[in-house]
Amino acid sequence: MRRFEGKAVLVTGGRSGIGQAVSRLFRDEGARVVTAQRTEDGEFESIVVDLSHPDSPARVIEETVGKCGRLDVLINNAGMMQEASIEEMLPEAWQRNLAVNLTAPFLMIRAALPHLRKTRGSIVNIGSIEGLGANPGHAAYCASKAGLHGLTRAVAVDHGHEGIRCNAVAPGWIDTELNADFIAGMESPEAFRRDIGQIHPVGRTGTPEEVAALVAFLASEEGGFITGQIHVVDGGRTAKLSLP
Repeated sequence: MRRFEGKAVLVTGGRSGIGQAVSRLFRDEGARVVTAQRTEDGEFESIVVDLSHPDSPARVIEETVGKCGRLDVLINNAGMMQEASIEEMLPEAWQRNLAVNLTAPFLMIRAALPHLRKTRGSIVNIGSIEGLGANPGHAAYCASKAGLHGLTRAVAVDHGHEGIRCNAVAPGWIDTELNADFIAGMESPEAFRRDIGQIHPVGRTGTPEEVAALVAFLASEEGGFITGQIHVVDGGRTAKLSLP
């Protein structure tokens, strides 16, 4: 039997990249998948929403439960990243980054808890290795992902006794369409691909499907004794010290 047969799964930002790989894997494992993002999803049942608005998460949960009659798994994947130095970033841009990357997951979880109690469900937040370290010019992104990691632990502690588990996955460099476009804009894309691969002990960057595999494991009964953890998926990048 497939691991998520008869389960209802909500994936924010499920139309592309990691979210799409996650949605496809849950579907293949038997789940009814609903995605939520700014545009229609031609592959899955979807809800069009701007998650930066504080009223949006509760509506997404309500519509998902209305469609499926239940909620078993919540995947908070939608996010944004804006490159700017501390001095360059306007306060309203800072607030929008936090609204999408941290406040929206908080509000999604808040609205989902009554339904997850009924199903003894699971939450997986998509964090980042930048919640553990920092790249230049990513202050808002780093702060929001570090906050998401902290929220993950807090939810696990507060709601574990209700049968609700909450974990986070912290991907490193993953070969998404967004990163492919970024590389294509470089002066020497092939050299950049070579160099970015070499900073990983495994000798390459990751795939969305590799992240999705861990997300599904954490949400499944196989991961039933795992909660409150931040699981790094980065090909060993953060384990590798720079040369002395």
